[in-house]
Amino acid sequence: MASEFGNNLRVSIFGQSHGAAIGVVADGLPAGESVNMDELAHFMARRRPGKNALSTARQETDIPAFLSGLQDNVTCGSPLCAVIENRDQHSGDYAALSDTPRPGHADYTAWVKWGGKADMRGGGHFSGRLTAPLCVIGGIAKQILARRGVYVGAHLLSVGEEGDIPFPSRPTSALFEEVSAKSFPVLDDVCGERMKGVIMAASQEGDSVGGVVECAAVGLPAGLGEPMFGGMENRLAAVLFGIPAMKGLEFGAGFEAAALRGSVNNDPFCIRNGRVETTRNRCGGILGGITNGMPLTLRAAFKPTPSIAKPQQTVRLSRMEETELVISGRHDPCIAHRAVPVVEAVVATVLLDILLDEN
Repeated sequence: MASEFGNNLRVSIFGQSHGAAIGVVADGLPAGESVNMDELAHFMARRRPGKNALSTARQETDIPAFLSGLQDNVTCGSPLCAVIENRDQHSGDYAALSDTPRPGHADYTAWVKWGGKADMRGGGHFSGRLTAPLCVIGGIAKQILARRGVYVGAHLLSVGEEGDIPFPSRPTSALFEEVSAKSFPVLDDVCGERMKGVIMAASQEGDSVGGVVECAAVGLPAGLGEPMFGGMENRLAAVLFGIPAMKGLEFGAGFEAAALRGSVNNDPFCIRNGRVETTRNRCGGILGGITNGMPLTLRAAFKPTPSIAKPQQTVRLSRMEETELVISGRHDPCIAHRAVPVVEAVVATVLLDILLDEN
């Protein structure tokens, strides 16, 4: 099924934005792993909506109820099932949209694929709401990875034309924790204020803006992954592109490498503290689909939120005629800053799945 991923750790996401609940089933978690619920709650709160004017006004607690897989907050070997109730749906805001698909949304393609039967209230199964259960399993995966010396962190690299400073070549777990404690996930707070201004300006104009999330993982051993179609990039990309509104992905220098010469793009090898490393990290910690022991780095680009207050041209499907659409309801003027923990969650879950290849 399209809503499942993983080889050793098999994850399934279920639910719709305005249904009774959303949730996750994860089969293959190592048994005997403790889950710090306070730490998980903090991680979930980073993604939660309704905290300020920079995000949708929808109010959801996003507190998961675990139906199986945990005994006294310790994984017990059986499939983990967690459910998050939807409590603040305004489904009436979407009543007219079943016949007038929103530009930039999956309304039309879902209508074609399922003959108009898909529940598209609030975006349905395509909604960013479905990233909440991703953060449940990702938050747990981050805790398990940390006990193995692997740490995953991210920050908002840019919004529109404004940007944050990038991660250093060797980010640390302490830096990740520092960013995660902030209400706006940037390295440089002055840059962050300018980025907030871009989001608010778009919101006041009834518009939206996109952004880029930079993510890194440190502590990974060399030798993880496979060549060709089983590479680290392949397995990460397959799941990262499941995050709603993510439209671009690059590892290491990414597209910048296309403008460089090999003498500049290549990462020279060296010996540091008795181990093989590279003097820089344009490859993003991956060579031939296999980790080389350097920090794994990637950047994920998110498009502007399609639901905007400005009038847009669409069609009336029942009459097959063009019409104008004005969208009401509660929507994020920018989703990129709330996507930061989601990218972390996906990367952590996939990395844990890959680490389990070695067992």
